[in-house]
Amino acid sequence: MTTHQQHIKFIWDIADLLRGPYRPPQYERVMLPMTVLRRFDSVLERTKQEVLKEHTSLKIKFNNEIPPSVLSSRLQKITDQKFYNTSPFTFEKLKGAPDSIAQDLVSYINGFSPNVRQIFEYFDFEKEIFAMNDANILYLIISEFAKVNLHPSMVSNRDMGLIFENLIRRFNELANETAGDHFTPREIIKLMVDILFHDDDDFLKGKSVIREILDPTCGTGGMLSEAKEHVKKTNEDAILIAYGQDYNKRAFATAAADLLIKLDPSDRLIQEDTILFGDTLVDDQFPDKKFDYLIANPPFGVDWKKQKPQIDRDKTGRFEAGLPRVNDGALLFLQHMISKFEPYEPAAKKFGSRLAIVFSGSPMFSGGAGSGESDIRKWIIENDWLEGIIALPEQMFYNTGINTYIWVLTNRKPKNRKGKIQLFDAREFYIPMRKSQGSKRRKIGEGEVDDGIIHVIEPNQIKEIVAEYGQFEDTKHSKLFDNNDFGFTRVTVERPLRLKFQMTSERKLAFLDACPHLLEDVQAIDKKLGQEILMDWNKVLKDIKKINKQKWSARELTVFRNVFTDKDPEAAKVQKGKTDFEADADLRDFENIPLKIDIETYFKNEVLPFVSDAWMDRSKDKIGYEINFNRYFFKNTENRSLDVINKELSEIEKEILEILNLSSKI
Repeated sequence: MTTHQQHIKFIWDIADLLRGPYRPPQYERVMLPMTVLRRFDSVLERTKQEVLKEHTSLKIKFNNEIPPSVLSSRLQKITDQKFYNTSPFTFEKLKGAPDSIAQDLVSYINGFSPNVRQIFEYFDFEKEIFAMNDANILYLIISEFAKVNLHPSMVSNRDMGLIFENLIRRFNELANETAGDHFTPREIIKLMVDILFHDDDDFLKGKSVIREILDPTCGTGGMLSEAKEHVKKTNEDAILIAYGQDYNKRAFATAAADLLIKLDPSDRLIQEDTILFGDTLVDDQFPDKKFDYLIANPPFGVDWKKQKPQIDRDKTGRFEAGLPRVNDGALLFLQHMISKFEPYEPAAKKFGSRLAIVFSGSPMFSGGAGSGESDIRKWIIENDWLEGIIALPEQMFYNTGINTYIWVLTNRKPKNRKGKIQLFDAREFYIPMRKSQGSKRRKIGEGEVDDGIIHVIEPNQIKEIVAEYGQFEDTKHSKLFDNNDFGFTRVTVERPLRLKFQMTSERKLAFLDACPHLLEDVQAIDKKLGQEILMDWNKVLKDIKKINKQKWSARELTVFRNVFTDKDPEAAKVQKGKTDFEADADLRDFENIPLKIDIETYFKNEVLPFVSDAWMDRSKDKIGYEINFNRYFFKNTENRSLDVINKELSEIEKEILEILNLSSKI
């Protein structure tokens, strides 16, 4: 068993001590912050006395009012980390006073630099400290963690990262009813990262090359961790600076802690905090930054009704393409990410961006032409940013079994991909889970898997998908399309209004209730036209105008027509002008005509043969875009023969009769 596997087992054994006061899905409330705290304690152990000495010196020099920038600069220089602690306590010293251990632990945490204190505030860890103290297990937990040596000389940053990621994953799987809100299965993250960096080896080449990646819904930080690991494997000298934002406090704290725990020496040169708390849709924490890579799994079907007033004010900014319906903000997150694209200007050493995001099916087709969703798709496709969409197997996520898709976007498509979109069907690339976890019953094979406890060999389906996707050819799973294959014109097809006229006593009374002052005119019309059914309203209208003794208003004519006419397909068409006819709103229809097809030809061949009196109102044309994935990967199953169906029906009838005979005997 490797060192990090031994540590994982030891930490899980400590978690068993929580049983009773905590249920297994609640263990992470204690174990994640305690693991972080013990790592920080171990990392700072070597420089502890020097930090305390410098802190005392600074307090004297500045009369206890040390400027934060001075304190941070001086103490971080000593620790060689992006954090420090000015409390005299350590895990060993905490054990020395069992009666005050809760207060001492809080004091110890408050001695950390602000970035670490914030992490524990968002973990809401003080509440857990006193809950454990009340349950008489706090001293035991501290004592057990003090036995775990997490000093960097014993546990490297990489191994510490593996330990922490394993804990995050396993605790999230224990709480799988909500895990999907901030946790993406490992193999989906690996696939997304491999696709994101596909063919980018040259872009990541070089000594100390620096690239930046953003996850605006980073959750516990799994995507950012995997991306950093991928880049290190590609080029040991490359630096990928990870930026993240999340609105779930506990998830944010986990991601921020994860980044600090496995900070590379080169990353310590970064001055600003890169994992920040806030609602991405209304409180962008990186408003002026652009990124080389972007990756995300935003929550499916998130309602943004509460944020709508603020988002409405950003229509000319991040959300310029349009707003989707308020019950699904997925395309808002995508627009936000596109707003972070680095321009593609090689002369200025700006090389564009790549983006990978997980969606449900609705962003591909929800909303008709002219809707917010369609306008956003139109904006993306007409800007030639959509590289491809990969359909994932069903039952891949912990809290939902719905169909999911990876969208890949970039503003630096290679020449062979320009003007093209690739659809890739990866729904057959899965293996069954050894044990279901919530709605997750399947996974994509990863090849060799070491999750810290077991070591297994699976089919490397991720490698197969990436390789076939990267070929950019028409295959069983891959299909290539022109951008405008997904566009259409929504044409309004009108048919004429046809009205018949008849005057009856009941109708006269109804009209005169509304317009009693027109009694003489109505009596004159009745005398002239009689009470027969007349099939041409146009002629009736001319006669009425001749008979009228006073000029009727437009409203009065409308009331008259509404009362005395009915629609009839055999009646004459109602004229609107000399050559135009009035449209019947009830017969109005719409045709979605592909952009590649001539509209007039389509209308002539596909509409007029069935409704010869129809015409198009081209002033109402709308351009729309949708991607009906299943249409392009439809598999026609062979129908069973009638003989087979009849045989099955006979067998069912026989079974029913046997059941009925048996029940009658009883």
